Amino acid sequence: MKVLLDLTRLRHEGKITADEYDKLMRLSERETGSMALNLLVAFGVVAVGGATLALAPSIATAVALGIVITGLGLALRPRAPLAMLATICILVGALLLSGSLLVEAGGSPPAFVLVALLLAVAAGFTESGLLIAASVLALAGALGGAGSYSHASYGLVVQQPSLTIVVFAALALVADRLATHLPPAFERLALLAARTSLLLVNFGFWVGSLWGDNLDWLHRNAASDEQSTVLPAVLFSVGWALALIGVAIWAARRNRRWVLTVAAVFGAIHFYTQWFERLDATPESVLLAGLITLGIAAGLWAWSRRSKRKPTPSV
Repeated sequence: MKVLLDLTRLRHEGKITADEYDKLMRLSERETGSMALNLLVAFGVVAVGGATLALAPSIATAVALGIVITGLGLALRPRAPLAMLATICILVGALLLSGSLLVEAGGSPPAFVLVALLLAVAAGFTESGLLIAASVLALAGALGGAGSYSHASYGLVVQQPSLTIVVFAALALVADRLATHLPPAFERLALLAARTSLLLVNFGFWVGSLWGDNLDWLHRNAASDEQSTVLPAVLFSVGWALALIGVAIWAARRNRRWVLTVAAVFGAIHFYTQWFERLDATPESVLLAGLITLGIAAGLWAWSRRSKRKPTPSV
């Protein structure tokens, strides 16, 4: 377990002696030196791998490099002084393998599922929050989810809002329940998976509240191509509002600050989205929307102040 302490302040306040201060400083210097060496070697590994891939740009080269770098990380993992280097190698190797598999498979849903499993396993070895979040996002890719960027513009793609909401709501619930039965390191990963899933649930509601959802996948095997089931945008809009209210009440009662904050943020996003979709962005509508949002923020701040002294769960 790592703990962040201000040694100078602790010595000044008399909470540690001068000898304890000197001992802890020497230990921290040794840890810093080890970290610097690990990072230096890690950059070298990444540079060699990147240069090799540039000299022989192919999927086969990328897969081979991913396997070699991941294997190096697994081999170094039992050696405590090289733990950071091992983690970086596994992380880089897993991401390289994942990208190679997706390119080779043309971004097919089964490939995204395989990548999600690969990243989840790598996250277990490295205890990496980045990899477990990437694993959940890879599952979103299997449902057609994506992000995009162009100059000064960001895009969010959710092709199947209904499936996204159902799948990731279930995953968030399972991960949150599973976290209570896991050791601390894996508990953290499960909670991060639950949090990432919760964000994706809100993205599904957001897109659905604007365009609804055409459930063509329900009729892919039907004899008639004209069959179609469409969920209207208003259904997502009302459902999202009710879900946010329910989650916010639950989070407040359980003192789940992160969940309550997410509910408040997406509540504001939902409010602004529906408000301007129907009233347009006039000075009057912006003013009224801003005042309502400030009222919500004030209520959240007051609740946070009251709950500060209560023990706070991990999520």
